[in-house]
Amino acid sequence: MSKENFQRLYKSVFTGLLLLSCFSYQYALAQESKSVAREWNEELLAAIRFDEARPTVHARNLFHTSVLMWDAWAAYSQNASQIWHQEKRSSENPDRDRHQTMSYAAYRLLQWRFRNSPNYPQTNTALRRQMTDFGYDPEFDSREGTSAAALGIRIADTVISFGLEDNANEIQNYRNRFYEPVNPGLDPRQPGNPNMRNPERWQPFDIPEFVGQSGLSKDGYPAFVGPEWGSVTPFALKPVQAKNVYRENKLYKLWMDPGPPPSLSGGSKEKQQIVRGYQQVAEWSGTLDPADGKYIDISPASRGNNTLGTNDGSGHEMNPITGEPYAPLIVRAGDYYRVLAEFWADGPSSETPPGHWFTILNVVSDQPGLTRKIGGKGSLLDRLEWDVKSYLAMGGAMHDSAIAAWSIKGWYDSPRPISAIRYLCDQGQSSDPSLPNFHTEGISLKPGSIELITSASGAPGQRHAHLLSESPSNIGKIALKAWRGPEFIDDPDNDAAGVGWILCENWWPYQRPNFVSPPFAGYISGHSTYSRAAAEVMTLLTGTKYFPGGIGIFNMKKDEYLVFEKGPSQSIQLQWATYQDAADECGLSRIYGGIHPPFDDIPGRLIGYKIGHQAFEKAEKIFSGVE
Repeated sequence: MSKENFQRLYKSVFTGLLLLSCFSYQYALAQESKSVAREWNEELLAAIRFDEARPTVHARNLFHTSVLMWDAWAAYSQNASQIWHQEKRSSENPDRDRHQTMSYAAYRLLQWRFRNSPNYPQTNTALRRQMTDFGYDPEFDSREGTSAAALGIRIADTVISFGLEDNANEIQNYRNRFYEPVNPGLDPRQPGNPNMRNPERWQPFDIPEFVGQSGLSKDGYPAFVGPEWGSVTPFALKPVQAKNVYRENKLYKLWMDPGPPPSLSGGSKEKQQIVRGYQQVAEWSGTLDPADGKYIDISPASRGNNTLGTNDGSGHEMNPITGEPYAPLIVRAGDYYRVLAEFWADGPSSETPPGHWFTILNVVSDQPGLTRKIGGKGSLLDRLEWDVKSYLAMGGAMHDSAIAAWSIKGWYDSPRPISAIRYLCDQGQSSDPSLPNFHTEGISLKPGSIELITSASGAPGQRHAHLLSESPSNIGKIALKAWRGPEFIDDPDNDAAGVGWILCENWWPYQRPNFVSPPFAGYISGHSTYSRAAAEVMTLLTGTKYFPGGIGIFNMKKDEYLVFEKGPSQSIQLQWATYQDAADECGLSRIYGGIHPPFDDIPGRLIGYKIGHQAFEKAEKIFSGVE
C-alpha cells in the first residue's frame, strides 16, 4: 500500500479516535463498557470505510441498521413502538437477550448489505470475529423457536425484505434505472471544457482510473450516484413535501423543492448570481497557500454563531459552560482553509458525511460532561437505551437528508464547479464589451483575482509572464490567481502546489486528480444538508446546542494531516462551540475544496434544519409508543 493510501486509510479509520482525545477537557471513557449497539455501529462504520463512497447507500445502511437495533431493543419493552418487525417478547434477563438478539440481527444484515463490497472478505472476517468475541456461533441460522438468536435472525429478515421493496434498487446493487447524463465527459487533464453541450447540467469526468474511498480504484469514472433516490421510502418526510416531476417521461420524486439553481438562461440577475457563485469558488481557491502571510482567528470567539442560512456570525462572546471567554486561536489562513477542505471531505477516504456525524455522535455520547437524558430531561438512560434511541433519530435524519438532497440533485442535475468554471472561461469575460474576449456567458473580471492576459501583463517580470511565455496565443485568455493544481505535486508527502496565476482553462478543485469531484450533481450540497440535519438532532438529543464543555476540538499535526498535498505548515486545531457551527463550517469547506458554489450550500442548510427536527419528532413518538 502506498504511503498516500495508508495516510488516507489512517485518516478514515482513526478519525473517531482522534476526536476522542481532542475535546477541551481530557477524554475519559465512562466506567460502563460500550453497549452492544455501539459495537455494531462501529462495525458498520468500519465496513463503510472499506466500501465504495456512496453517501446515499450508506445513509440508508446506517438508518436500516438503526431501525433493526431499535426493533430488537423494543421487542423486550412493553411501551416502546417497533417500526418494521412487530414481535414482543418477555424475558427474565432482557439485557442478556437484547444483546444476543441485536447481535444476530446486525450480523446477518451487515453480511447481506456488504456482500458485494470490494473488501467484503475483510469486512466479513471482522463481523465474524465480533460474533465469536461475544461468544456467539456465527453459523447459527435458525429462524424457528423462541430463542433470542432466532428472534434476531427474524428481525434481520424483516429489514432485508423491507430493503428489497423500498425503491433503492438494492437487488441490482443500486444501479440507476433510467438516468443518463446529457454531457460527455470532461478530461480535466486537457485544457478547457470543449465538449460541454449544456452548461446547466451535470457532467461526468473522463479519467482512466477513479480512486475513491480508502484507496479503492476502478476503471473510469463512476455513474451518477443516486439520481433517482427521491423514490426511496423515507423515515419522517411528509407526503405533502414531495411532488412528482417528469423528464423525458421518466418520474423523479422531488422532496422539499427549493426551486432551481440560478441559470445562465435566466435574467441578468440570475446570470450574475451564477457567475458570482462560481467566481467565488475560483477566488477562494486562491486562499489555499499558507505562504501568503495572512493570519486569522479561527476560535469560537471569532467564528460561528450564524443566523440559519447565512454566514453573518461573528463568534460567541463566552463559553456558557465555563463562563470564560473563548481564547483566540491565530493560524495561517491557507492552512486553515486546506484543513477544512480535507477534514470535511468525507466523500473519498472516510465513512461518508452521514457516517462522519455518527462518529461525532459516538464521541459526544462518551463524554463525561454529557448527561444521557433525551433532550436533557427525564430519566437517565443506560448506555444501550441511549445508543439505540440516538442512533434511530440520527439515522432517520441522515436517511431523509439523502432522499431529499439527492432527489434535488437528480432533478436539477447541475454541474460541478470545474465544469462550470472552465466553461465560463472558455466563453471569455462578461465584464466589459470594449475589452477582448467578451461574451455574455463569460466569467466576470476582478483585478488581482480574475484577469485578461495582455501583452503588458505578460511582459517579462510581470504577473502573467510565465503564461505568455508558454504560448503567445494566451493573450486575451482568462487568468486566475488560484491553487495551481495537481500537476505541481509529484509527491504529496513533500510537495504543495501553492497559489499562483494559472490559465482558467486549467483550473482544478482542491482534490486528488484521480477523484476530481464526487460522481453526482452539485445542487444542493449533500454535506450541508446532512450536517445541518445532524446538528439539529444533536441539539435536540442532548438538550443543548453546545458541545460538551462548550467546545469541540480536532487536532492536526504539522506536515502529517493533509493527504492531497504536504501540510499543514503548522499544527492546527479546528474548534467549534456548537453543533451548528461545525455544520456551517462543513458547508463552507466545500467551497474552499472547489466542490460547491455558495448557492448549493445555503439551501442544503435550510432543508437540513427541517429534516433534523422532523426526524427527531418522529423518533420521540416511537420512543414513547405513540407511533
